[in-house]
Amino acid sequence: MASFQIGRIYGIPIKIDVTFLLVLPLFAWVIGSQVGFWVDVLGILPSTVPGAAPLTQGNTPWLIGAASAIGLFVGVLLHELGHSLVAMRYGFEIDSIKLWLLGGVAQFTEMPEDWKQEFTVAVAGPIVSVAVGVVSYAVFTSIPAELPAVQFVFGYLALVNVMLAVFNMLPGFPMDGGRVLRALLARNRSHARATQIATAVGKGFAILLGFVGLLGFDLILLAVAFFIYMGASSEAQRSVLKAAFEGVTVREIMTPAAELRTVDEETTIAELIQRMLRERHVGYPVMRNGEFVGMVTLEDTQSVPEVERDAYLVEDVMKYDVPTLDPDSEVLDAFDAMQSHRTGRLPVTDVEGNLVGLLSQTDLVMAFNISQTSGGLAGLGGQELPPRS
Repeated sequence: MASFQIGRIYGIPIKIDVTFLLVLPLFAWVIGSQVGFWVDVLGILPSTVPGAAPLTQGNTPWLIGAASAIGLFVGVLLHELGHSLVAMRYGFEIDSIKLWLLGGVAQFTEMPEDWKQEFTVAVAGPIVSVAVGVVSYAVFTSIPAELPAVQFVFGYLALVNVMLAVFNMLPGFPMDGGRVLRALLARNRSHARATQIATAVGKGFAILLGFVGLLGFDLILLAVAFFIYMGASSEAQRSVLKAAFEGVTVREIMTPAAELRTVDEETTIAELIQRMLRERHVGYPVMRNGEFVGMVTLEDTQSVPEVERDAYLVEDVMKYDVPTLDPDSEVLDAFDAMQSHRTGRLPVTDVEGNLVGLLSQTDLVMAFNISQTSGGLAGLGGQELPPRS
């Protein structure tokens, strides 16, 4: 989903997903419509709580709901900042913190593999949430009884932030508790094996959570269960890919320039489509006088009406400014770049911009299959993979 940046904290971009703009008023409405319920829940706090009567008059419930919802997401933001600042102390870069439908997420460019670092980063968020809860409770106890609405908001934030910390520590990888579990498992196991166990536990927890959500017809719980299951699956896949491509560079698995099929800028769209049908390719590097200038794909040609394909040239529809890969970059970084740019192929160029190859999803799949069969790709030493069909 689309997101936009609202500012920076300690140099970390803070972004809001469009789903956040939908869920914030929903949370405000839910809290405001359940003031009586929450007053009863706040009764577990070891202090006097305001009665429900003055909180349900006029627009008070909706003002309370809005303030509580905003405070809740501020607590989520502080939780993610806890993770991020500790990770930055270890030298890891934080791409952004995003607030979205299910709360917040700190997007790391790279996750720590040292178990002590991962453990510390993982527990930092819940510790911050507990601290926010304690501070909120201290404010709650200092608010005079004449301000019951303010009392309610801080009592709610005290309780919910502690609940947030407890929930996040459940072993549902990739939640904080799941990452703590992986860190502890990695003390005497490989990181890959620890990930496999933690993600299996996470999937099991997600299935259990989803079952509870179905019984209670709780859409939020179902959404959280889906998020946990997909996150665990994604992490498991990434762990397998990392093990397969550890130490392997783009140069070792790309299709080299000598084997590439290319097109000229002046090729007509009709000729290009005929080549695509004949050669079963949907993307080509585009050359001008022997120099690489961009890429053209089947998707680019779809804007040209069929009757005009003889009149349009590749240069009319191609992309000139395309992302490229360094031949000596790691394959996993290339995989991330493909996902980031939502493309199935990326050209590989040297420092002078000369085309030296092309890395496609086909190359990745072929290399992965060979890795699974032969036990690894590391140590190819620049040897080429079997010829492409």
